[in-house]
Amino acid sequence: MHPETACPNSSGTRKPADSAPAGACDAHMHVYDRRFALHAPPDAMVDDATADDYRLLQRRIGTQRTVVVQPRVHGTDNRVTLAAIRALGAECTRGVAVVRPEVSEAELAQLHAGGIRGIRFTLYTPTHAATDFSMVEPLAHRVHALGWHLQLHWNADQIAEHATLLERLPCPIVLDHLARLPLPLPQAQAHPAFAVVCRLLDNGRTWIKLSGAYLDSKQGAEGGYADTVGLAQAWVRHAHERLVWGSDWPHSTERDAKPDDARLFDLLGRWVPDAAVRTRVLVDNPARLYDFS
Repeated sequence: MHPETACPNSSGTRKPADSAPAGACDAHMHVYDRRFALHAPPDAMVDDATADDYRLLQRRIGTQRTVVVQPRVHGTDNRVTLAAIRALGAECTRGVAVVRPEVSEAELAQLHAGGIRGIRFTLYTPTHAATDFSMVEPLAHRVHALGWHLQLHWNADQIAEHATLLERLPCPIVLDHLARLPLPLPQAQAHPAFAVVCRLLDNGRTWIKLSGAYLDSKQGAEGGYADTVGLAQAWVRHAHERLVWGSDWPHSTERDAKPDDARLFDLLGRWVPDAAVRTRVLVDNPARLYDFS
């Protein structure tokens, strides 16, 4: 009894079994747009992943708010993200930019006015990265003055290696994709990064994105990403008030077969079984983190 809505870069057409609550936010997606310069090899580009294409996904999964995260392929040319914020509606869309230390105060002010509320360091693999670890702390102090956060896509080894750095950063940090710990939960808990993330969560300034189920799952879609559930629920128990959910559309890492976004949205019901907490993850938490009125 669920209407069907096709969307580029997403398999399946059915809508989720669970309806999104009013004000629900997809706190992690990307826009790729050939109108803007590419700063990576051409094969890193994802077609049919514009703001207009994403509207079809919104229609399918029922979210009303969006956080556009600057994709690696567009480097530090944040115009692509600013344009997507305008296209999707400035009142219901925010963005996360990528900048380097030479960014001017005027540029930061312009990004803030355009809806940017954080900067991202995508360092889980150094290939084509626009930033490096030496830039993290200097930029953290600059964006902290704007009330922004740092969004970190780092792997578990990197989180453990840079624990001291993470603990002294002045601004909120957001760890992408379940913090990229090995799965299932017993393996995650055995990794040194698990204790680091727990300490960071205890400081009250660290957030985790419930997203990217396919990135570390060994069971994959056929197994319903079941090996992600224990870790996600561990984060819920530890700090449900600082979790947000994201689709990770257009799933740029999944080149051979795109995931079914309805299944990914319904997976949140297993990650966060309590409906009231799930509403907090989808509505209240992102409203606070991303400055939605």
